Amino acid sequence: MKDFSGKVAVITGGGTGMGRELARQLAAEGCHIGICDVSDENMAETAAMIAQESPTVTVSTSLCDVADEAAVLAFRDDVLAAHGTDHVNLVFNNAGLSGGGSLFEDTREAWDRCFAVCWGGVYNGTRAFLPLLAASDDGYLVNTSSVNGFWASLGPERAHTAYSAAKFAVKGFTEALINDCRLHAPHVKVAVVMPGHIGTDIVANSMKYGASEVPAEFAQMAKEAATMFRENAPLTAAEGAAVILQGVREERWRILVGDDAHALDTAVREDPEAAYEGAEFLALMRESGGKDPEGQGGALI
Repeated sequence: MKDFSGKVAVITGGGTGMGRELARQLAAEGCHIGICDVSDENMAETAAMIAQESPTVTVSTSLCDVADEAAVLAFRDDVLAAHGTDHVNLVFNNAGLSGGGSLFEDTREAWDRCFAVCWGGVYNGTRAFLPLLAASDDGYLVNTSSVNGFWASLGPERAHTAYSAAKFAVKGFTEALINDCRLHAPHVKVAVVMPGHIGTDIVANSMKYGASEVPAEFAQMAKEAATMFRENAPLTAAEGAAVILQGVREERWRILVGDDAHALDTAVREDPEAAYEGAEFLALMRESGGKDPEGQGGALI
């Protein structure tokens, strides 16, 4: 898919971060956009940006929690109605949040919420929109996993179970879909995206929409940490989105985003037995430009 003009793209989590930037960049190339998010306010900001930057394209917004299959199906119906179409060309299952890092310290609710959004949202989005991709003459399904989809850690000082388990599931599911689509809809391509640390609002959104409560005495500290995560990232959300879209143009099924993602991928493949050793992790982070967990709390997602 070299040309996005006139296509219809569906993006979950389109209110902020890479979802917003994917929408803006696609719209700038003449692609019509259907986004969903859990925040009407954030979606309205995205839609307003696109209306100003790319006034000739159609943008639709739907309030939707991707963990809720009924809500995702309603989002699908909204897209069809708003765009007057019987198909879509691009689906970006992008929405995600963190939480439930430890089975010892965190609640079942926090764990299940993270897994339901990061894995369930991808599954629900694929179930809802894959038939519409198959109905097109040129389709691409793009599921966002993470470096934590091949490396289940944020470093030796933090547990990271729910997010990692979900992202491993997304990676395996998407790879399995490659052959499934070749057998049943060979014109539909599939890609798994594995970003490193990208400057998004995932930390802030996780605190707002996840199931973990931040004690009042730590609220300001948590807000500052969310800002640091976004502002100190090696890549901006816009830069990350551009890498993803270039991967789609090149028809790649495996899209690593960021130097830290490439460095981790190489390191884990070369020596998987050492992937969870603290010293090796610290050395790798310093070499690749990722955040040192002792200094920044392991800000690699």
